[in-house]
Amino acid sequence: MRSYLEATARARIEAVFDAGSFREFMPPASRVVSPHLAQLDAPVSFDDGVAVGTALLGGMKVFTAAQEGGFMGGAVGEVHGAKLVGMLRAAVQQGATAVVLLLESGGVRLHEANAGLIAVSEVMRAVLDTRAAGIPVLALIGGANGCFGGMGIVARCANVVIMSDEARLGMSGPEVIETASGVEDFDSQDRALVWRTTGGKHRTMMGDSAVLVDDDAAAFRQAAIDAIAQCRAQPVELTLDALEAEQQMLAGRLERFGDADDALDIWTALGVPDARQLPMLDAADFMQLAANHRAGGGR
Repeated sequence: MRSYLEATARARIEAVFDAGSFREFMPPASRVVSPHLAQLDAPVSFDDGVAVGTALLGGMKVFTAAQEGGFMGGAVGEVHGAKLVGMLRAAVQQGATAVVLLLESGGVRLHEANAGLIAVSEVMRAVLDTRAAGIPVLALIGGANGCFGGMGIVARCANVVIMSDEARLGMSGPEVIETASGVEDFDSQDRALVWRTTGGKHRTMMGDSAVLVDDDAAAFRQAAIDAIAQCRAQPVELTLDALEAEQQMLAGRLERFGDADDALDIWTALGVPDARQLPMLDAADFMQLAANHRAGGGR
């Protein structure tokens, strides 16, 4: 078993995709860096915190991006976002089999403010354009920084989200929620609360994530291969009806669980026999239980 959580972005690429198959666009040797960070005397990275290119996955040619959580928490800036958009557009132009995003990001860089926000909006549009072209987009989430902010929205624009138990997915991070609502409403230091609210098990139970896997790069790889096969066998068109159905699902979720104070209350409402034991289940046992009790909403 090789930990996905502990690996760097480039190590994840090597572990998830066929050995030696990654071909990078704009590698570090190109030295295309953020034009904003140097003005603030902030450190730069020669790949701006994301590696993009093509690779083989079980022999299938896919386009991919891997965010480096070790550089500014994987946060998105102008160049970082442009690389993601360029990769997605190239996937459409070349008729890719799929796009696989290895996401780890706290959101937009405060250093780059509007440039980062615009970049994330362009990434969202590019993901939807890719899906509209009939190319499935997968989001793999298992890094220590989770997937928050604008990239949390990008993840939910994908056809399929795959998470580990250690992963987290949300719009606002725990510290942001605590600052806005107060520690009485959400204690960001309560790790159990944070993970059962934004972690892989809860997101899978709610239908935001399709699959929960162990913290193992090989498990992520197999789940991605299986997800691509399923998307190709049962393609889901990106239509207005599909988007409205998604909106109805979210509205129904709010109506059903809007008064819940804790994820435990939601799991109990879903009919989980012993909700407090759910965090202790391994991925295989959890997926068997979730199949019967999840709230739905996968695409």
